[in-house]
Amino acid sequence: MIDRIVCRGECRSCVRSLVILLCLLATATSFSTRDVRGTQPPSSFQLKASADTASTRAPPRTGLAQTILNYALNSPLWKQVLVPQARQTMVKTAESNGIPWNDSKEWIKSNSQMKEIPPFSVPEYYKSAFHAYEDGNLSWDAAWEVEIASCSVGARNFPQYGASGEDAFRGAFDSALNEAGATVPGNGKILDLGCGTGMSTRRLARNFPQASSIQGIDLSPYFVEIGKQLLQLEPKSFQEGGTWVSNIENDSRISYAFGNAANTGFDDEKFDVVNLQFVLHELPEDAALSIVDEAMRVLKPGGQLWICEMDFESPAYAAQRANALLFSLIRATEPYLDIYAESISDLFRCIGTRFNDVKILPATGRHYALVATKGDTDKEMTYADLRFDDNGEYRVEDTHLKLWESKEESR
Repeated sequence: MIDRIVCRGECRSCVRSLVILLCLLATATSFSTRDVRGTQPPSSFQLKASADTASTRAPPRTGLAQTILNYALNSPLWKQVLVPQARQTMVKTAESNGIPWNDSKEWIKSNSQMKEIPPFSVPEYYKSAFHAYEDGNLSWDAAWEVEIASCSVGARNFPQYGASGEDAFRGAFDSALNEAGATVPGNGKILDLGCGTGMSTRRLARNFPQASSIQGIDLSPYFVEIGKQLLQLEPKSFQEGGTWVSNIENDSRISYAFGNAANTGFDDEKFDVVNLQFVLHELPEDAALSIVDEAMRVLKPGGQLWICEMDFESPAYAAQRANALLFSLIRATEPYLDIYAESISDLFRCIGTRFNDVKILPATGRHYALVATKGDTDKEMTYADLRFDDNGEYRVEDTHLKLWESKEESR
């Protein structure tokens, strides 16, 4: 008994020491990092993407202090502190805004079947711990909670909408995509890459009734299975007397399959739209660029690639990332976030050299929507980055909660 008490005391002491060390290292890295607020954003309208395009890319953090900080953040002890805290923040945000996290999870656990998953293979990067799950997306727990967690994310981005924040959040991307020229022809075919359990897939089906098929693929067989079962269960939202986080209606045009977004196996020029929503920030850079190449291959001439993502060139995210310790709270559950933040400009440049017409708009104060059209290679390429106005200001106000908040304070 005494040994256990001593052990717990030593553990708490180690945690305190590690926190102090991280604070000191975070301060050191802040001095060795270029201030992103001093950079010049790109012009509000750019034609002909060029390697010389000005950029507000998030600066890489280097040096001995950063190396030690990275080592500390990857330590098992620090993960025992940060990861539970990240999860607690999401659950608290949900419950504080009237989203029944625990009740919804109990409902899906009780009403879904844990079917035997056949043997499967995934890339090494996908085996990393994600989103407070040691097995990442390769678990039933992750599949049960992904849509509930998404509602919490919506409430954090649009706190003024409370429990309806998720709909406002995704609606902001709908509006930005529409403004960027997103279109689906009659009988068009849509491919939703990294579809998860189908939140984005179902919304695509709802928004584009003229589409003949909406195919979702995901690397998690657990997500795919729960997505299929949700269509069959057709649950009602808690806001309409049900127990799930959204209304779901079965739609025969929707289908889900296990698959790699970088190597789908579909025929060339099969789809009119390829959709990538909140996928790229969870990938190493080479995997992200491979997916762009695959999208180009499976799109018909005149087809469009749609991307909705975090924007680390926005002032809100750039400032957050400039604080190494603050950013570590996000990095704790997103292993490739630093890589993504540093490679946004390269991603845009890659898309700009492969597609004929590219438009990028802000969707929220810290997210962008991109529409890229596949055209004739002989045609002149156009590239318009409309995230910033002529004064260098991000065009959409940031409404996201502060890191320590779980609900908008009453005014």
